Amino acid sequence: MALKNPVNLGNINQSELQSIREITGAHLTMSTKFDFYSNQCQDPQIKQLFKQSSQDSQTTASSLMNSI
Repeated sequence: MALKNPVNLGNINQSELQSIREITGAHLTMSTKFDFYSNQCQDPQIKQLFKQSSQDSQTTASSLMNSI
């Protein structure tokens, strides 16, 4: 499930900002891994599942980056 709506992060402290950066990085890593896995699959349904997961992770990371 992707974070599809922007989050208002206007009043956060440095510790919270660092946590958001770490979460964003983790989602970017997940996106890359899911994309890699989708390219290794032969089964079209599993391939699509990984592709969708990659896109969802990318969407979440983008939403978080655009919110700070």
